[in-house]
Amino acid sequence: MKVNIMHGAGGEVMGELLRILTKVQHNNAGGIGLEALDDGAVIPFKGENLVFTTDSHIVRPIFFPGGDIGRISVCGTINDLAMMGGKPIALSCGMIIEEGFETDDLARIVASMDEALGEAGANLVTGDTKVMERGALDGIAINTAGIGVAKTIVRDNGLVPGDVIIVSGTLGDHGLAIMAHREGFDLGEQIKSDVSPLWGMVEKVLDAGTVHAMKDPTRGGFASAINEMATKSGVCVRVQEEKIPIRKNVRSAAGMLGIDPLEVANEGKVVMGVPASSASAILDALHSHKYGKDAAIIGTVTKGAHVIMETSIGGERFIETPMGDPVPRVC
Repeated sequence: MKVNIMHGAGGEVMGELLRILTKVQHNNAGGIGLEALDDGAVIPFKGENLVFTTDSHIVRPIFFPGGDIGRISVCGTINDLAMMGGKPIALSCGMIIEEGFETDDLARIVASMDEALGEAGANLVTGDTKVMERGALDGIAINTAGIGVAKTIVRDNGLVPGDVIIVSGTLGDHGLAIMAHREGFDLGEQIKSDVSPLWGMVEKVLDAGTVHAMKDPTRGGFASAINEMATKSGVCVRVQEEKIPIRKNVRSAAGMLGIDPLEVANEGKVVMGVPASSASAILDALHSHKYGKDAAIIGTVTKGAHVIMETSIGGERFIETPMGDPVPRVC
């Protein structure tokens, strides 16, 4: 087998690569480690739960409607910490820059990173920079790692029958913004990336009620995230199509491009499973935050297996794990 672009797209094909990359015996530092394949690791230290995560970013184009590679690199790591219940504290940044890259663009990227850090209350404390010869990269690649502290650890495998499934906002925005921009569709500001640092919103949710499971639907989109949550939890998830929030312009663009908006990356959304008794309070908490105004209850958790969509015309269909994200190089 040789590595191809689909191996990095977050769907089933990526599992082939992970079976190689995760053959590590030394994979846990005493809490939650690599074996869990969660959004991050948890390391108990002097009575605290340290959350640790890392992410690499190769986005094309580097600047896109609603954000850029700098903002997404910070937000991606902050959000992975948040999905584990971790308050972001400190990030590192490793940049690999192609020879000839414009320093004005680099300054713009750094300013965007700093803005996202300020919004999340985190700091960039260390880093590394390498320069590659021209043609080796598509401009710039960024790796960020982060540490946070969690009062309550949240996993992606904690769904139980009776839970309610909530999404924090409209789905498909980021992937469709990237794809429409690449294809040269002049949509003005109609479709923008949702790339956002989510800790402030997640903190409100955790204060409002109990969260059994949480995941951000990045590569592979909602379809990949909800299938992973259901499979790890050993449950069935039933979703009602008419309750899934998708912007009309995103749905239209997806139709033109032949893409399912449930399978494309989001960079500012959360999928969570919560007890029915906490659902109303958590929904209110989401609606009170600027990144959760479109939050909605979209389904329930039952005994069984699979993710099933109850369609708007009264039928049912499976929501399958995508083979990969149909829009590569988006995060």
